[in-house]
Amino acid sequence: MAGKRKTNPAGSTNSYRGDVLRVLGALKVATTDQIQRIGAPHLTFRHADKETPSKRKQARTASHTAALSDMRGHGLSENGGSTETGDALRNLTPKGLQAASYELNRPVTEMGSTARGAGSSGASHPMAVNETVIAMLRPKPNMARLAKDSAEVRAAAQAAVDSPDGIGTIASFWTEVPLPATGTWNAPGKGGAQADIVLTAPQDGVPLLFIEVDNCHETAEELADKLEKYARFFKRKVKDTDGKERPMWRTRWTVPEGRIGDVPHPPVLLVFNRIGERNPNRTVPRLMELTRHLWQGQRQRGGHHLYDRKIPIIAVGLNQLRQHGPAGPVFARFGRSGPQTLLEAIGNPRLEAAQAREAEEAKARAAAYQAELRRAAQEHDAKKAAEREARRPVCTGCGAKFTDARWEAVQPKDWGATKDSHPQMCDGCKHQAVAAAQERQKPVRDEAGPDDFWPAPERPVCTECGAAFTDERWKATARRIGWGSPAKRPSLCGDCDQRFEADLDRAWGVSPRQEERDQEQDQAVPEQKTTGWLSRLRR
Repeated sequence: MAGKRKTNPAGSTNSYRGDVLRVLGALKVATTDQIQRIGAPHLTFRHADKETPSKRKQARTASHTAALSDMRGHGLSENGGSTETGDALRNLTPKGLQAASYELNRPVTEMGSTARGAGSSGASHPMAVNETVIAMLRPKPNMARLAKDSAEVRAAAQAAVDSPDGIGTIASFWTEVPLPATGTWNAPGKGGAQADIVLTAPQDGVPLLFIEVDNCHETAEELADKLEKYARFFKRKVKDTDGKERPMWRTRWTVPEGRIGDVPHPPVLLVFNRIGERNPNRTVPRLMELTRHLWQGQRQRGGHHLYDRKIPIIAVGLNQLRQHGPAGPVFARFGRSGPQTLLEAIGNPRLEAAQAREAEEAKARAAAYQAELRRAAQEHDAKKAAEREARRPVCTGCGAKFTDARWEAVQPKDWGATKDSHPQMCDGCKHQAVAAAQERQKPVRDEAGPDDFWPAPERPVCTECGAAFTDERWKATARRIGWGSPAKRPSLCGDCDQRFEADLDRAWGVSPRQEERDQEQDQAVPEQKTTGWLSRLRR
């Protein structure tokens, strides 16, 4: 403990010294009160029970005051004068800026100047810039650090937690950033601008926002001249590390590319702090006319506008920003009617709505097209199926249509493949026909005599009618030499053989059988004895 006291005599902790480095590294110059409201907002509620505002302020800033005291002893910070209200201003030394670069995770070359001498004239503009940052941040108290405090303190802190959120963290803000129209980042030339605040918070929907704070001392013409310098900077192109030319601001900040025909420049927010003699209600309309060529977009058929290479310019009052924050509908974009939230003002809600409609319409068209394709495919398949059904064979036995398997089985096969025995019948009828044929072809047992001859294991079938031979016809067609003469037509059954004979009788008048019968009758007539000289000669 003694060693810590020697290093940090004021008794500050690393946490509060880190708050000082982060806040002063981003804002360059600030009061202890502003450092506490940004770095440790829970202290604002813890000391709310003090009798007077000064005592409450002293109590809640005591920890950061001690941190500044210790850091001043280390050569990291210094006093920079005082505000118009008498509050001491603090800023970092070059050594402190280097230490702050580690806290903010920024290159030292982007830390800016030490802001020495900012308090020589009261620092009214830097204070307005700081209040703008606080209003954009809306720091929320850490409820875990108020676990041992009273219920009233926790209730007040919870109300702040439940209020609309701000945008980004203190590391999301840069102040006094040069925007060189000529020269380089580190050595800007003449004709450029200097942004009061640059905000990068892509996690909250604000990838890049330039903020100009006016204490209502500048005229509309002076503000218009500053916006012209912004336009010059946005149009400037330089070669990037890959050798390609890009807008200079894109070499430092990353912003998503817009669609072709709608690539606006980064937005500029004008914050009016009404402490000067100028009335922003009269300044803004005049400024809109002077800068119309910078912000006016092209109206499209869908009712939205495209802002290709235009600067979205938005205006808001600091008091309204404090009260409602970025989520409040208090931002007025040039060229639009009615207040909007910050995200709506820097964006293009009508374009997004039109794109959403186009996407839905395209989706509906794609769905209708796919449905039409499916319907056409179904109709085509149904037509093909109907044509196929019309070609499906019908069984000659029972009249039933072939199944797919049976149809496939009777299709012509390759050369030499076995053909189906009954291609005109279904499976059932084929099985019945085959069974019946096998039954007819079985020989009748114990009916043949000992001299009968059975030449084949299967019963013959008539080539004319397809009927199986009877046993008698089979025997008649199977005679061999020594058994008698075989039938004249052994391939016909008895019935077909008789019909064939009848057809011959009708065709020629006399059938071969009639001739045979006539010959037999001639042979049966006894021989007549001849008389006369012829008979004597024969003797």
